[in-house]
Amino acid sequence: MEHTHQYDEQGKQLCCTEEAKINNTANALIKNSPMKSCSCSGDDQDQHTNDDSHDHDHASEDGNNIRLFLPAALSFVALLIAIALDNYFPQTWFTGWVRIGWYVAAYLPVGLPVLKEAVESIVKGEVFSEFLLMGIATIGAFAIGEYPEGVAVMLFYSVGEVFQTLAVKRAKTNIKTLLDQRPDEVTVLRNNQAMTLKAETVSIGDIIQLKAGEKLGLDGELLSETASFNTAALTGESKPDTKTKGDSVLAGMINLNAVSQVRVTTAYTDSKLSRILELVQNAAAQKAPTELFIRKFAKIYTPIVVALAVAICVVPYVFVETYVFSEWLYRALIFLVISCPCALVISIPLGYFGGIGAASRNGILFKGSNFLDTISTIQNVVMDKTGTMTEGVFKVQEVNLKPEFNRDEILKMVNALESQSTHPVATAIHQYVGDIDSSITLNNVEEISGHGLKADVNGKVLLVGNFRLLDKFAVAYDIDPASIVYTVIAIAYDHKFAGYITIADSIKEDAQLTIDTLKQLGVNITMLSGDKNSVVQFVAQKLGIANAFGDLLPEDKVNKVKEIKARNETVAFVGDGVNDAPVVALSDVGIAMGGLGSDATIETADVVIQDDKPSKIPTAIAIGKQTKRIVWQNISLAFGVKAIVLILGAGGLATMWEAVFADVGVALLAILNAVRIQRMKF
Repeated sequence: MEHTHQYDEQGKQLCCTEEAKINNTANALIKNSPMKSCSCSGDDQDQHTNDDSHDHDHASEDGNNIRLFLPAALSFVALLIAIALDNYFPQTWFTGWVRIGWYVAAYLPVGLPVLKEAVESIVKGEVFSEFLLMGIATIGAFAIGEYPEGVAVMLFYSVGEVFQTLAVKRAKTNIKTLLDQRPDEVTVLRNNQAMTLKAETVSIGDIIQLKAGEKLGLDGELLSETASFNTAALTGESKPDTKTKGDSVLAGMINLNAVSQVRVTTAYTDSKLSRILELVQNAAAQKAPTELFIRKFAKIYTPIVVALAVAICVVPYVFVETYVFSEWLYRALIFLVISCPCALVISIPLGYFGGIGAASRNGILFKGSNFLDTISTIQNVVMDKTGTMTEGVFKVQEVNLKPEFNRDEILKMVNALESQSTHPVATAIHQYVGDIDSSITLNNVEEISGHGLKADVNGKVLLVGNFRLLDKFAVAYDIDPASIVYTVIAIAYDHKFAGYITIADSIKEDAQLTIDTLKQLGVNITMLSGDKNSVVQFVAQKLGIANAFGDLLPEDKVNKVKEIKARNETVAFVGDGVNDAPVVALSDVGIAMGGLGSDATIETADVVIQDDKPSKIPTAIAIGKQTKRIVWQNISLAFGVKAIVLILGAGGLATMWEAVFADVGVALLAILNAVRIQRMKF
């Protein structure tokens, strides 16, 4: 059957390439590894050290890795024996066809797989592959009698390929282990009987019994009075998080104390952790511009290199009087070995993958390597106030109602109407007033975006929201809203101003650190909020934010971001509410607060901060900058060394050994540099 190359949306070829081969091998190792069901790490690993039943799993994985090196080991031993017989312990029988046969036998374990890949690539239409370059170079070395060098080039190339495979495998395994924290089974209480079920079979509404030290398998609502959880798998935060009855708890959290009960609220496949895992696994598909450029460059570069190698071999025949074919062929072969783009096409994607993994370990999810690139050059961070820089947990401070209105009656109606909203303000009012009066009937309930709520109660219109809502319905009031520092909830009943409730929110403990760090990075900060302007200015002044705007509708936030983009400056917007989704989509990098944030904003965002800590914003920028730095270090290293050795090789001043270093050596150095980011502290 005729093969058709597969390409992604960015035009990247997905088959018949060195990277595809390495990724496929790495994926196969992960899939076949007995470790896939093992979740031990850190202290847990130490506890298992003397457990024979557990050790054999790790030993089996080590066995898989050793098998990768077996062909290279056989080739290496045969090569050492041949070199010893050639130079140190010469034997009369080790000449002629016996010598050639020995070197061929040393070559085959490492050379045959590469030659097979080269032939398959040619059959599929991909002629100028890395496999072809190595095949021509090593067979050419045999043709001119340089047997040890021919074997050595292929040997080191194969060893480099194994290291690349293991590095890719480790990066992928780290991310999968980090994120796929879902237990396969959970304990469910049915008819007061505890039964163990597969997590994916548990229904919404079922009650899970969670023992101390056990990991939660699905999102739910805590039924126990209180429980303490380790949330490191989700947020990267090691500090225990105490939850109380009614709080949301997420899959992947570990119960730290007494037995707790959780009512399931989300299906297994729809849990926040499942969506997070899917987002990160798909992140590799979104390629950074640097990565895309290198791929396109390699596609053009390889055939040009082959043409130049042919020219190095043939053209001197016309100009050099003492032309010796074998000498110029040797130079051309060196040129081919040096020119292999392995260091670029493997280490650069690995660098970005490492950046995504480092971010995940810190509770930050990048939906693609392109966003790592973009966030590293961000000039402006525009942020929402409520739920981003403040806790989003409101408390009623003051209730100021007109004497002609019945205070209890008005508060009960307001409480009933606010129960129709998920806004934090509604929660604050409910906590203050208490249970909802079921005798109150609401009709024609309407939520007016950016304004508040409207409903008919007892045949009269009830308005609860900001003062813009009262203006919209031409309700007169006798106070100046700007004179009140706190967030104000205005109330009107029967087209008359009934009074207001003030509500206060507290600033997050790491908000000041966030602002200070962003300023050190040279980033401009702007705060936009739908909250009243006096509150926004109060918070901005306290944090040292010069540009802050309040009383904004969703479209006003969009316009403010458009103003910044009109100056040709890059913008990252940080928000958590549904009304932030449009501006998140408009910005160069949209950042969502993933703990309390709305699903719509999380889906729209390019980066998700899982623990709602604003201090992770500069951390995300730092990871982006470090990733880009490592990628460009690799590009500079690869091009620099290759350029020098190419010139030396073309001039006859470099041997095949220098060529091996310029190709395999540089590739290994670049890979080691790329995986370095996974060990960095941010």
